[in-house]
Amino acid sequence: MKKFYLPLVAGAMAIAFAACGGQSNGHNSVELTGAGATFPLPFYNMSFENYGATHDDKVSYGGIGSGGGVRNLKDGIVDFAGSDAFLTDEEMKEMQPVVHIPTCMGAVVLAYNLPDVVKLNLSGDVIADIYAGKITKWNDERLQKLNPDVELPAKDIIVAYRSDGSGTTFIFTDYLSKVSEDWKNTYGAGKTVDFKVGQAAKGNPGVAGIIAQTPYSLGYIGSEYAFAQNIPYASVVNKRGELITPSTETISAAAGDIPQDTRCSITDADAAGAYPISCFTWLVIYKEQHYSDRSKAQADATVELMKYMLSDSVQQTTATVHYAPLPKKAIELSLQNLKTVTYDGQPILK
Repeated sequence: MKKFYLPLVAGAMAIAFAACGGQSNGHNSVELTGAGATFPLPFYNMSFENYGATHDDKVSYGGIGSGGGVRNLKDGIVDFAGSDAFLTDEEMKEMQPVVHIPTCMGAVVLAYNLPDVVKLNLSGDVIADIYAGKITKWNDERLQKLNPDVELPAKDIIVAYRSDGSGTTFIFTDYLSKVSEDWKNTYGAGKTVDFKVGQAAKGNPGVAGIIAQTPYSLGYIGSEYAFAQNIPYASVVNKRGELITPSTETISAAAGDIPQDTRCSITDADAAGAYPISCFTWLVIYKEQHYSDRSKAQADATVELMKYMLSDSVQQTTATVHYAPLPKKAIELSLQNLKTVTYDGQPILK
């Protein structure tokens, strides 16, 4: 395979390519750097810290949003990107070949701040119309119908959304595009969407902050932020008409058929007990690891880290930070895909 070199952009992240002394798994120890999705940040922080404690290699990760992470990988300044949205065929045409490694499952939840309301039910069409500015009051008749036993306030709904290029936004709008033809035709799905109403905030922590601090607000955030911070979140009607509360179990129930490259959407899953805004999140690496003057040691360490994230010991920790483990099939396919990763055309895994 022909080696390729991407331009090395100057900046703080470039220091990750400096090798350190010592040995780790048969290669010189290195520091690896990744950037991207904030959705899995608590899981990655825990996993990468544990990895550094048991390996000579160290890993640093910046939660800058899925879009930013993919851009940094494209520019050749990181070893891996984190993304909640798999790369589209069009995006992949603009880059050298990549491999997607799913790391865990999660969900996007509708977090809310409603004084004196302890349970809220929503449906996909209602969520879409709230974000389209068509439903503006909490006591709208469609919301009241979904919540017959709750006295909803006659207050404006303060909508919150992501300001940065976000895989969380992609998951959310991918779901809305499946449940609302009007949303699909007007806004569509994407890491960034031209929301017409609401307040913008950076990252899942930013949106979670708006919800926590703003009465009568509603926003979409990664499930782990709502679970960990005890922010109230809504139950959502799924494709089978079941009212589902997001949990590790209902997220896992959404996993369906997984293609060889693991790129798949599991929103609006047609499965019993499935929470309808569930998702995978991925680490993305180049299939040919010799770029931006990276060493063989860096390539070896990158693949070793990917294997570590797929290991039973790591997958068993997902629930401790409010994620769901990967299904067995996703792990099997990912280990097969790692065998296609090369350095100067030679497979790294033998």
